[in-house]
Amino acid sequence: MRAAKGLGGLLLALPLWVGAEEIGQVSTVFKWVGPNDRIVVEAFDDPKVDGVTCYLSRAKTGGVKGGLGLAEDRAEASIACRQVGPIRFAAELKDGEEVFKERTSLVFKTMQVVRFFDRKRNTLVYLVYSDRVIEGSPQNAVTAIPILPWPARP
Repeated sequence: MRAAKGLGGLLLALPLWVGAEEIGQVSTVFKWVGPNDRIVVEAFDDPKVDGVTCYLSRAKTGGVKGGLGLAEDRAEASIACRQVGPIRFAAELKDGEEVFKERTSLVFKTMQVVRFFDRKRNTLVYLVYSDRVIEGSPQNAVTAIPILPWPARP
């Protein structure tokens, strides 16, 4: 039983696998030891909506703790999602469905992107926010994509 609990705790400590691609980064605070604090820009495609790519910018903590993956990243993030091709739904969409999630501390804090479908306006809405096991953050950002016909290429 103890071994199972220990293995469960170890699995919680591992970073979540995410399908985000780093586009670039800038340093914000110089650190003498370990990586600098920085802002990272990442891109990921919506797994259930072909033709949509989201760009997420967020703070990453540097220093010794940040370099070892032990630091807690800040809750601030910005998101911009864009139609990059014809939009096709690969599966049925559920409001508030998670499309991206990444751990921003060793165990308790995550940054998430969820999707909503505004049927009345035929628009996809993406919300990024950070949460913790005990207490989340009200800081968030939102972006919307009206579903438009994609021009055919010659």
